[in-house]
Amino acid sequence: MRTRSSRGSRRAPTREQGIVSVEMALLLPMLVALALPVYDIARNIQAQMILINVSREGASLSSRAALTYPMQTIMSSLTSTTPPLNMSAHGMIYITEIMGNNNCDSNGNNCTGVVVAQYRWNGGSYAPASQLWNCGTSGTRWASDGTGSCSGIPAAGNASPVVSLLQGKLSDGQIAYAVEAFYLQTPLLGSLKLGGGIKTPALAPNLYAMTVF
Repeated sequence: MRTRSSRGSRRAPTREQGIVSVEMALLLPMLVALALPVYDIARNIQAQMILINVSREGASLSSRAALTYPMQTIMSSLTSTTPPLNMSAHGMIYITEIMGNNNCDSNGNNCTGVVVAQYRWNGGSYAPASQLWNCGTSGTRWASDGTGSCSGIPAAGNASPVVSLLQGKLSDGQIAYAVEAFYLQTPLLGSLKLGGGIKTPALAPNLYAMTVF
């Protein structure tokens, strides 16, 4: 009796281990399928928070130090605070200087914001277009002197490029700086086909944040 009991006790763990292995093989794909979207969402939230901080700090620095430091210095200092994001490969920053022009009436109404300067970061290889205004239109072009500035922008006036941002908010001659931060975050997991023509939504890879100061 003891011998049979001993053999049975040795065989039981082997059967249990086999059952556990089968269960794990069945459940592991489901667990991975659930974990990857959660991880993707967490990555996007982290990247978006970093971009928001970059745009906020950039707008503050631009308004306080634009006459002291070159814009490239300001933008490079901003990107040094963005790890784990790889801004050099997947990021871009634009700084646009906006001024209220002379369309304001005596009560400060109908003021129009016009672009008087725009800069883009020279250290990034990802180059999405600014969502405020694109250099390269109306005879403007990006300078080749290393400043990252847009040349050919006319002085503030009726011929200046107009932006919808801050219309009716700026008085004549009042300056505001808009900082845009872009990042290309490729999702680890795309849209999943669930059958019957149903697909799960995929995360957008193009992240963006903008702050005006």
